[in-house]
Amino acid sequence: MDDIKPYKISVPQERIDLIKQKLDLASFPDELENSSWDLGTPLSEVKRLTKYWKEGFNWRAAESHLNEVPQFTTTIEVDGFEPLETHFVHVKCKVPGVKAIPLIFIHGWPGSFLESLKLIPLLTEGTNGPYFDVVAPSLIDFGFSEAPKTIGFNSSKHAELYHKLMLKLGYKEYVTQGGDWGAIISKFMALQYGPTHCKSCHFNFMWWVSPPKFTKNPFLWLQYNLRPHSDLDKERLKRRDWFFDEGFGYNLLQRTRPQTVGYGLQDSPVGLLAWIYEKMHDWSDGYGMLFVPSKPDCLIRE
Repeated sequence: MDDIKPYKISVPQERIDLIKQKLDLASFPDELENSSWDLGTPLSEVKRLTKYWKEGFNWRAAESHLNEVPQFTTTIEVDGFEPLETHFVHVKCKVPGVKAIPLIFIHGWPGSFLESLKLIPLLTEGTNGPYFDVVAPSLIDFGFSEAPKTIGFNSSKHAELYHKLMLKLGYKEYVTQGGDWGAIISKFMALQYGPTHCKSCHFNFMWWVSPPKFTKNPFLWLQYNLRPHSDLDKERLKRRDWFFDEGFGYNLLQRTRPQTVGYGLQDSPVGLLAWIYEKMHDWSDGYGMLFVPSKPDCLIRE
């Protein structure tokens, strides 16, 4: 298609300089003694990462690494919205003589197309099949994709856009992979375009898990309430209760008052760092990693 254009990431130097200046001018709050992670990202962690961002992180090295993967932009029209320029990675299978499966890899929050980069070689070049053509978009209003100007661009609209993207790339049939928000979008793609176009979905995210209701499935309700839970089940239920009691506030703020939260996240690199790093810590097993731009494929544990 004529309007599918190759794309290279090239952040203007003045933007990088401005971030460095904001990092230099950052003022930090104090914190209560022995609060650890209970009240949010610890001050020592934010100061440590801010220092690394200022003195150790090399964006140009990271940018060069990201540009090694083929990227493109194209404009997609979604019903009820203006045409939106969409950024995506597109890597075709490199194994000759095989019929590759078109796969759209949809990231979530807080994430990006970077989540697909280590997997793409395994899916397109591996020694054992199946083999895939991989499309990994930046969600609308994420990274290098354009943002809509009006309210209402929901998961169903995202599904419409990525379905149209796959058709535009020549894939009338495809499968999806989604994590977090990407899993919800994948579900809508299956509901709206399967099984004619969307043939299968893979999720690495479960959303809104709740006990079965007696009115909808009395057998499962009896099984859930009368059968003793295993120790593993109890541990998982305890973790779920902790999340809704202690770790869900970010979602309510972003969902109900995104404009208000957005001022701090847009203007303050330190504020954005603390906001996202807390989730990396809370949602990962022993998260203590830093991206090393001189070796962009590596994560080092301190």
